[in-house]
Amino acid sequence: MKKFLNTLFRGVEILIAIFLAIMILMLFMNVVLRQFGKGFAWSEEIARFSFIYLVYLGSIGAARENRHLLIDSILMRIPSAAQKILYALIQLCIIWLMWILTTGAWGLAYQNRADRWVATHIPMVLIHGIGVVVGGAIIIISVANLFRLIVLKEPVCTLIASPDDPTDNNPAMQTKEVG
Repeated sequence: MKKFLNTLFRGVEILIAIFLAIMILMLFMNVVLRQFGKGFAWSEEIARFSFIYLVYLGSIGAARENRHLLIDSILMRIPSAAQKILYALIQLCIIWLMWILTTGAWGLAYQNRADRWVATHIPMVLIHGIGVVVGGAIIIISVANLFRLIVLKEPVCTLIASPDDPTDNNPAMQTKEVG
């Protein structure tokens, strides 16, 4: 299962790179063409679409790798039991907020199901629908984090550690048990 998830998230990273390349190419091409009095209206919409997907897919990757906004300075200075309670509350808040995002994006996608962008005719469902995907993915990640905390009894310092952070393997930088 872990290999499947790693492959899936590797695919997300590849999609992020593709959308970034498309966005840069479209914007650069349009800037150059405007110097010659030409340009494509559709290139701005493609760049905007790529940017939207880049940000949303990047949010999934950030949530998985714990690179989202988390100020852990207070969390790491409180006793272990309080860390677990606070971490669980944070995950529950994330689940709640992502539920709001998911239901709101679903409502917008349904409401605008017949609408399309002007130049490219991209359906608005694709724009709002990615919010459903992101919200659902981050809910699953947060539920998995709660499972790791409650069932597998992993320490909070392990749960918030970033895979690429060199201080994660340094015992001096990890939480000391208080109490």
